[in-house]
Amino acid sequence: MSAGPLRSVVLAGGGSAGHVSPLLALADCLRRRLPETAVTVLGTADGLEQRLVPARGYDLREIPKVAFPRRPGGALVRLPQSLRGAHRAARAVLDEVHADVVVGFGGYVSTPAYLAARGRRTPIVVHEQNARPGLANRLGARMTRHVATTFPSTALPHATTVGMPLRREIATLDRAALRGEALEHFGLQDRHPTLLVTGGSLGAQRLNTSFAERATALGRAGVQVLHLSGLGKGFEPVTAPGGPRYVVREYADRMDLAYAVADLVVARSGAGTVCELTAVGLPAVYVPLPVGNGEQRLNAADVVAAGGGLLVDDSAFTPEWITAELLPLLQDRVRLEAMGKAAAGQGHRDADERLADLVLLAAADGEVGGDRA
Repeated sequence: MSAGPLRSVVLAGGGSAGHVSPLLALADCLRRRLPETAVTVLGTADGLEQRLVPARGYDLREIPKVAFPRRPGGALVRLPQSLRGAHRAARAVLDEVHADVVVGFGGYVSTPAYLAARGRRTPIVVHEQNARPGLANRLGARMTRHVATTFPSTALPHATTVGMPLRREIATLDRAALRGEALEHFGLQDRHPTLLVTGGSLGAQRLNTSFAERATALGRAGVQVLHLSGLGKGFEPVTAPGGPRYVVREYADRMDLAYAVADLVVARSGAGTVCELTAVGLPAVYVPLPVGNGEQRLNAADVVAAGGGLLVDDSAFTPEWITAELLPLLQDRVRLEAMGKAAAGQGHRDADERLADLVLLAAADGEVGGDRA
């Protein structure tokens, strides 16, 4: 297709927050920069995008979910038929909205979107969130020269590291300026070091259990805690009388305030979490999820190597580790400050803008590239 103004962009990604959050961050950036450009989102019928995308004011189009089975069976036999149906549905949307560029974030809907874009010679942009790329984006990266990654270590052809597109309230966060509001919001005090514990929206049982057993010890050491336990996983901590507070909430709808109040974070190492913590310059102890293909360990590898975080196996994160390792770290302000600076050196606050630049470059190129294999 010929180069021209960017009139219509289709964004493909859905299912999990890991795909939807950067998709929405790019959509918001495009809306700021190019308010006349139409943004259409391809998603599934049952993913988070069903709630989040329309709430943000974007046009959501459903196409069938295509999951790649990892072992032989009936799902593998049905794959060609399901992929053909999803491809037709994606192609129909691209034709209807006259898409100038398709941007894929991986997941269930990206593969049919990539195939539909290649078939109609629409430029493709790929963004991979994790250090270890998924199947959809490994395919998509062979169809285009415009490939963006979150981490430098991600092995994809034609890759440029841009970071993770983040929500504006995180990308522009001034932790010092918000600290007073954050302390008041969570009922904490400025005279104590603050530990933020979070396992994401689903929580992390290992973190919840280990910290519940050390709530009293943390208070006696002069440490206050904001613990985001996950939905349905709240608990009542046993704390030292008169000591610093141990605040348990199932979730926080203002993560910018949670980050503003924190001096150190203990968290899983999902790509979004790692990128938010490095963007705002917070030192962290990363406890990778012990299941999956090991991507959470890889996500934290660069910041840990730079000195901005520690990596602890899930099985090793015990109440005894908290006593022996975490408490001394919380009381070492010099080390925490050095870790925070190292973390910030690994962060990207402008990934949404850099990815938008790549979208515009793809539109200007006006043709599909890549290996075409």
